Amino acid sequence: MSMPSSRLGRYALGGIIASILLNLLLRTFVKVGGLFATLLIAGLIAAGMALVFAWQNRRAPWPEERRGIVLRYGLGLGVLYLGLLGMMEQQYEHGPVGLLLFGLHYACYPALAWVALGQRFGGKA
Repeated sequence: MSMPSSRLGRYALGGIIASILLNLLLRTFVKVGGLFATLLIAGLIAAGMALVFAWQNRRAPWPEERRGIVLRYGLGLGVLYLGLLGMMEQQYEHGPVGLLLFGLHYACYPALAWVALGQRFGGKA
């Protein structure tokens, strides 16, 4: 039996909040930027979500739980990224390459979460 939808949403919401905070900290105060920062932040959050899930449930997520967490996480971040894109486009119009790069930065978050949540951290699944 899979976990209730509200519990899956908590993992996604935690990842979204961590994404906002880590992006603010690393990009503003530490001055790390670019794709390196995105991969670092997305990787840390993905690993954190997978480890917290495994720690709280003593198992890796089942496939339907994995899909639910990544879907909620991706949709939540997608809404935030669309808002950010709207604000950026008001200041300066970006070409197709800029939009593609922006989409690549966004796609790192759900993609790495998908990979991390599929990992088995010791023991049986």
